[in-house]
Amino acid sequence: MASYTKAAQQWATFARAWYLLDAKMQPPGKIAAATVIRLEGRHKPIYHALSDCGDHVVIINTRHIAFSGNKWEQKVYSSHTGYPGGFKQVTATQLHLKDPTAIVKLTVYRMLPKNLQRRTMMQRLHLFPEDVIPEDIQKNLLQEIPQPRAVPKRLDEYTPEEIAAFPKVWTPGPVCYREEDRCILQCLEFLGCWKSNGSVPAELTAGILQSSKDSMNFRGDTVC
Repeated sequence: MASYTKAAQQWATFARAWYLLDAKMQPPGKIAAATVIRLEGRHKPIYHALSDCGDHVVIINTRHIAFSGNKWEQKVYSSHTGYPGGFKQVTATQLHLKDPTAIVKLTVYRMLPKNLQRRTMMQRLHLFPEDVIPEDIQKNLLQEIPQPRAVPKRLDEYTPEEIAAFPKVWTPGPVCYREEDRCILQCLEFLGCWKSNGSVPAELTAGILQSSKDSMNFRGDTVC
């Protein structure tokens, strides 16, 4: 009975688990950093650099990865066939359109240690461009790896309750003019008195009033 318990403990310790990672709106570097830890087995207390104790990692939604800045056009992937004139370069956009899983695969491959175990670890990496996974793999999934970065929500994905509870940066309230605005208003009132007396043309007064209101609206002030 003791040997059976010992065998069960050893199986639970050395068995390979299956992890799921959603790559939607995630940078490839962050995805690879979380994936390499599981592929190498560095999250286990029995890890050793010479032992192959890593787990399987299933990455979905590789078609929907995200780059910061203008890296889709600036980042270049190079390759060489080994023959004269066989040097080729493609941008991240061109490579992603050709193969939606290539960028994530290359990033993980380059982040793994450069030894004979790298190809064996890559065999435990399963990439899918969408969220459709075969049933035989779904049965093996044990745990989901949290996404490295929070996925931002679009404006049409917020509920009316969330929009109402969102803090307001500026709320319309009583008019509070600055000192220069008070001077402008006093000048406008003075011009208005002249307009009623017929001393200033009505077109000139209307133009000055509109330009003053536009300047205060540009600063975000309230004009009655």
